[in-house]
Amino acid sequence: MAKEKRPTEKYDVIVIGGGPAGMMAGGATAAKGAEVLLLEKNSGLGKKLLITGGGRSNVTNDERDVRKFLEKFKEKGKFLFSAFTQFGVSETLDFFHAHEMPTRLEAEGRVFPKTEKAGSVLEALRLFMKKGGVHVRCGAEVSGFRVANGVITGVKLKNGELFSAKSYILSTGGTSRPETGSTGDGFRWLTRLGHTVEKSNPALVPIRTKEAWAHKLAGLSFKEARVSIFQNNALQGSRVGKILFTHVGLSGPLILNMSKDIGELLKYGNVALKIDLFPKLDHGALDRSLQATFQKLQNKKLKNVLPEIVPPMLARLLSGHLNLDGDKETNKVSRTERIVLVKFLKALLLTPTGVLGLEKAVVVSGGIPLTEIDARTMRSTKYDNLYLIGDILDIDRPSGGYSLQLCWTSGWIAGTDAGEASRTHAR
Repeated sequence: MAKEKRPTEKYDVIVIGGGPAGMMAGGATAAKGAEVLLLEKNSGLGKKLLITGGGRSNVTNDERDVRKFLEKFKEKGKFLFSAFTQFGVSETLDFFHAHEMPTRLEAEGRVFPKTEKAGSVLEALRLFMKKGGVHVRCGAEVSGFRVANGVITGVKLKNGELFSAKSYILSTGGTSRPETGSTGDGFRWLTRLGHTVEKSNPALVPIRTKEAWAHKLAGLSFKEARVSIFQNNALQGSRVGKILFTHVGLSGPLILNMSKDIGELLKYGNVALKIDLFPKLDHGALDRSLQATFQKLQNKKLKNVLPEIVPPMLARLLSGHLNLDGDKETNKVSRTERIVLVKFLKALLLTPTGVLGLEKAVVVSGGIPLTEIDARTMRSTKYDNLYLIGDILDIDRPSGGYSLQLCWTSGWIAGTDAGEASRTHAR
């Protein structure tokens, strides 16, 4: 066991965790004139940030009305109101634009860096911390806190080194994507400190489906599809959005946002998904559209016309899956065959068998209950010099930029308060 080493330096604030929330907190603290040390156990910063949004990083959602934005957090939105009125979507966009990262707006209010590279977000945060003089140390794996008389007095690294500060900001994330370093370390330390930790479960995660034929569509996406959930033939929920077929099932923003409900329903029995690939057209309108296409290309074979209606990957499977003669000319396709095609495109049926685990989750539920955190500052209610931010908080949220916005807001709030607090004490 490594021998403890005496602290060689004392800082105003120590940030543990170099993810999006931690980097924002470090920069915000230093901007107040505080001496800041950021400790990251990985060899580099922002490992999970770099894979968000498929490597493009959906930095926020462009809903400027705070109340409307927080509706997406359901009952937890009330807790966040104070923080978001201080640093919300508008402030986030202003921040990134001021740090040399222009953005672009996409469907459903999703905001991405104009470069479409998550690395641009990381560079903006690096620039922010560099301006404030944040001391960054990577490869520094923390083993826990030191406490005396109800106050945190230091952090200990696994190699035995000790560091002390006036305040500490914990941003070690939850338990999703453990290969990026989110292995629940912070939860174990907080449990020892007397904090409650609600059990973590996958919240935004792809799902597995039974039908092997659909797995052959891996990589195919639909920007707008309606997915309806049924159990015991009763409708349990229905939404429209982007879906992605995978080699084991379904993913995409819409599926991620429905995954928690699907996972819960599977505990009580079988679940069925009905997918409408043409949600803007009813059966009659879709049938008329098919007739028009068939009439226009009446002398061509059905297998060569189907790619005009659906993506080629799906078109190649349709004839065999629906027992249609792909070599038949479209002017010979019967009304019955056409209706079979319409019904399939309006109600593609898949059977969920489960949700993928924490290793594939974008966000997990669980964490530190909000009753143990001061909503105005992100301070722990048990330790006055400890702040808890980002994914370590027990806050469910949908896909679409909401997770990273929570990181920006909670990091900025905690960092600003910690920085101001450090100025009230003598160095």
